[in-house]
Amino acid sequence: MAGTNGARPSIYPSLLYADAKAAIRQLTEALGFTELSVYEGEDGSVLHAELAQGNGAVMLGSKGRGGVFDSAMKGAGPSGTYIVVDDVDAHHRRAVEHGVEILMPPTDQDYGSRDYMARDAEGNIWSFGTYAPTIGG
Repeated sequence: MAGTNGARPSIYPSLLYADAKAAIRQLTEALGFTELSVYEGEDGSVLHAELAQGNGAVMLGSKGRGGVFDSAMKGAGPSGTYIVVDDVDAHHRRAVEHGVEILMPPTDQDYGSRDYMARDAEGNIWSFGTYAPTIGG
C-alpha cells in the first residue's frame, strides 16, 4: 500500500455508491487518493475497490449489486470520514480545481489542527486535516 511502509490499517471505512466509477475518479483525481485495486462485475459494476490515502484506505463498491453488505446498507445516509494530510491548503486547492463542493475552507482549529471539509458527488463528507492522534502506548 502506498505510504504505509508495509503496515496494514486495521480500520477501513466502506462505502457504496450509485456510480462507483465516478466516485473513484473524484476521489483519486480531486482528493488525492491512490487506486490500489478495482474489481468489476461482468455488468461493469464495481464489486470491490480499495483506495489509499497516506497510511489508511477506504473500500467501496457499487450500490444495488446484491449481497449482505449491499442489503444492510440499503437506504443508508452519507458517511463522514477524516483523513490526515500534510498540506491542507495544497490539498484544498486541488479539490477546488476539480470542482469539489467545499463545506468549510481551511480553518485553524482550537485543538491545533488545520482542517477543511468537502462533500463528494454522492453526499459523503470528507474532512482533511493535520490532526493525527497517536493510538496505543
